[in-house]
This record gives sequence, C-alpha cells and structure tokens, in this order.
Amino acid sequence: MREEATAFVPGHITGFFSAHPDEDPTKAGSRGAGLTLTDGVELTVEPATGDESSVVLNGTEINIDPVVTVLETLDATARVEADAELPIGAGFGISGAMALGTALAGNRVFERKLSMNELVTIAHGAEVQAGTGLGDVVAQAHGGVPIRLEPGGPQDNHLDAIPERARVEYVSFGGLSTADVLSNDTDQLTAAGKQALSRVVEEPTLLSFMYASRLFAREAELLTERVTETIADVSAVDGQASMAMLGETVFALGTGLSDAGYDPSVCATHPAGAMLR
Repeated sequence: MREEATAFVPGHITGFFSAHPDEDPTKAGSRGAGLTLTDGVELTVEPATGDESSVVLNGTEINIDPVVTVLETLDATARVEADAELPIGAGFGISGAMALGTALAGNRVFERKLSMNELVTIAHGAEVQAGTGLGDVVAQAHGGVPIRLEPGGPQDNHLDAIPERARVEYVSFGGLSTADVLSNDTDQLTAAGKQALSRVVEEPTLLSFMYASRLFAREAELLTERVTETIADVSAVDGQASMAMLGETVFALGTGLSDAGYDPSVCATHPAGAMLR
C-alpha cells in the first residue's frame, strides 16, 4: 500500500447528448459530444486513519455518492481530498471527475492492479447509479473533443473525436439538477441529441459542434432566460457560444464572451485524458 496518490481529471462540458438507460449502470449512458478542459479537478487519495472514508472538496467535507461507490468497489477505506478549478453543479462534470480521479488514485494507493478500462467502467457505473451524469467519465478519460458514438462504459463506448483544439471561455450563473432533468421524460431531449450527433458525425468540426449544441439546447427546451441572452450577446459580435449540459453556464470558443463584454474564466481544450500525477 502506498501513502498517497494524486490524479488530475479535466473538466468536461457536454454540448449535447441523448439518454440511453439500462438496468446495468455500466451499460447505461449517453451519446453526444463535448469539450474536455484544462481547468479540472486535482484529487489525492490516502488510506483513512479511521474505519470510515471521507471526501473533502475545496476544503469542505461532503458526501459524493459516486465517490463512495468507487471506494466500496475498490474495497478501500480512504480520505479523498480534491480541489476543483470549476464551478460545482454547473455543467462541468465535477462528480464524474471526482469518481474517475478516486478510481485512478485509489487503484494506485491500494494496489488493486486494475486496467484503465476497468477503472473507467467502475467510475462510469458509479455516476450513472447516482444519477449525477451519463457520459462525463468516459469523455474525461479520453480528453480532447470527444464524440461518444455509443452509450456505456469504455468496453461498449465507441469514441471518436473532433481533431481540433481551442481556447474556451465560460461564465456560470448557477446550477441545474442533472438528476431532476434525467428523471423526467427524456424523449424530446434524446431526439434532439440524436439529430445533433448526426450533424457532428457528418461534419466533425468545432463550428459544427457549436451549431449542433445551440440547436440541441433550444429543441430540448433547456435554455434559461439568462443563458439565452448571453448566447445572443456572443452571436451579436460574431462569436460562437452555447449552453453547458447541465448547468446555467455559457461557454464560447476563442474570445466570444470577452468580445461581448463579459468577464469570463478562460482555459483551453485538454489534449489528454485523466492522468496520475
């Protein structure tokens, strides 16, 4: 057993998705596309000093169901301490990053000798089971601008990617409950997501991705008034912006938000997936 291990997991913005439930949480998930970000979560796992695991995020002890499930699956009692550079609950895949980072670092600390695909499957299944996400983990393990062609963990998930990199700006006005959205009727959302995916598969460019994401957000009826206004402001200065799924967050390529007069956070697409430090 090691004293500790640290992992970095990129944030992930989903531009559009379709939901695909399954009784097996490792086979359930989503199809869609998104951006992984150089802003993300750095997470350290060490053996717990007592009989119970604990999770600390940005200095506050909290309960994150996917992390608890990952630790139970690894048969590990640990202290997990993480720092997130991104807003929590606002569409950046923080819960997925926490689950995946815990799997990677926990595997090293407790010497479980599992493969990357096995660890991603554990983290993905834990997040689906908790209702906190459907596709972030698989995307965060891949990096870049991943296109998820099939739902499920890495053993089922056929991934492609848009072969481009970009500067990314974002502003967040608050969160939306992923669990609430996914617990409602998702037929309209899924139909819009399938249409968006077809467009991006046919034309795998960032401009196509942004267009498909905006159309998806409107047709899935997920836009809030403030998000709608912000996207319009960026469009008015010939920029490309859309809504992060699922949060009251607007992201833009290049300098779209800055040009529109906002004071955004700035990062870039992450060229690689989650990794141990």
